[in-house]
Amino acid sequence: MKRLAIIAGVLSACLTAAIVYYLWPVQPIPTDAPVTHLIVYKSARRLAVMSDERELVRYPISLGRQPRGDKVCQGDNKTPEGSYVLDWSNPDSCCFRSFHVSYPDAGDLAAAAEQGCSPGGDIMIHGLSKRLGWIGRFHRWYDCTHGSCALTDAEMAQLWATVAEGTPIEILP
Repeated sequence: MKRLAIIAGVLSACLTAAIVYYLWPVQPIPTDAPVTHLIVYKSARRLAVMSDERELVRYPISLGRQPRGDKVCQGDNKTPEGSYVLDWSNPDSCCFRSFHVSYPDAGDLAAAAEQGCSPGGDIMIHGLSKRLGWIGRFHRWYDCTHGSCALTDAEMAQLWATVAEGTPIEILP
């Protein structure tokens, strides 16, 4: 009986921790300073929302299924690295809202041509798939995109309200 009580206690603690993790409030983006650019830190799986040199907020993200290294070819499931711009937005994308990253640039096109492949181009910053939005923060446990950066829907709503088309984005290894 003692062993069963210990197992029940551990399971209860794990379930409680999972519920708290899932329901923890989203850190809002302060409105006292304009968003000037975004920085993605791929190795840390973080998206930093910046106002000049000040970090306003940092959100955990999931990346492409093969996150190490720079994207070269369509279908390699890598997230590109480099300096880009959020060149357009889509309120009705397959996911909860999205910003398009201006990948590929001239360097990306040349690298893909050298490999004899297409570079692809549908790299986005987006919320979760409309049918999987209920997963919330648990999406971070698995790199689930084909090269985009995924946030929770609540985090994407924060970005949507404060980030404009034309905002620069730096994607670092």
